[in-house]
Amino acid sequence: MKKFVFIIFAATWLGATALPAATKNVLRVGYFPNITHAQGVIGSSSSREGRGWFEQRLGPDVTIQWLAFNAGPSAMEAMLAGSIDLTYVGPNPALNAYIRSRGEEIRVLAGAAEGGAALVVPGNGRIAKPADFKGLKLATPQIGNTQDVAARAWLAKHGFRVTLTGGDVTVVPTANPDQLALFQLGRIDAVWTVEPWVTRLELEAGGKVLVEQNDALTTLLVSSAKFLRTQPALAARFTAAHGELTAWINGHATEAKAQVRAGLSAENRREMPAALVDGAWKRLRFTAEIESARFATLVADAQGAGFLRDAIPLDRMFPKRP
Repeated sequence: MKKFVFIIFAATWLGATALPAATKNVLRVGYFPNITHAQGVIGSSSSREGRGWFEQRLGPDVTIQWLAFNAGPSAMEAMLAGSIDLTYVGPNPALNAYIRSRGEEIRVLAGAAEGGAALVVPGNGRIAKPADFKGLKLATPQIGNTQDVAARAWLAKHGFRVTLTGGDVTVVPTANPDQLALFQLGRIDAVWTVEPWVTRLELEAGGKVLVEQNDALTTLLVSSAKFLRTQPALAARFTAAHGELTAWINGHATEAKAQVRAGLSAENRREMPAALVDGAWKRLRFTAEIESARFATLVADAQGAGFLRDAIPLDRMFPKRP
């Protein structure tokens, strides 16, 4: 199994190309206001507070613009349109954008998080096994996003016919903030989503986790091919800073959770309970490493769900060491 550790590669890239001292770079970085995007949340909040983690490591010649997205497909549309240079995103939207562009546009620089995704059902026991889903409505964050594909693949595995608009189980693309209210009202029967929404469904709506994706690829650091080609040194600096932040998160969990909680509270304009962050954190593993071989399974699941019909080799998705 081939493993890429991109933080190590970053030093090699940086040695190959140096940024001109006089160049002022505006780096546009996407992320989601989710605990699974902890590096992006810490990066964005620290920038707002004038103590930017990434700015301190990238130097005074770089300004970072952080842009928040609700789900992966939206972030990938922005990248394909040239509106962002880098983004934290789930693997399935990245795969879809890579294949749509025939391998020309999307590059994976590093891993970010694993786990943190789950299928949540009501806690009253009325949905206890796969067969109970026939005729029900299951919500996912956005059509074609990583949890949407996982939900459709799981349903297909258990014998359900699922189409983009219906079938034996109706999969309803629903923005994460709307899932909670609809679940509480009984207008959707189950939710396949990602932290912190999994824990919110448990704590605030009496939900119960039926399927937990402990080892799922949840979040990646992705670059546009153009940015990597035209700014290799800056890409290397950011990747190295991302790897350093990931290591810091793992070594300083209490402080990292506090920073993520503060960042999400500020973005959502409401206090995020410590219990919510603690519950979500237990399901996550933060890592800058990525195993390219694992993407073959993701492609197969997406194809089974009706996506990525024209899959192509993934070799160009992972930048090779110079």
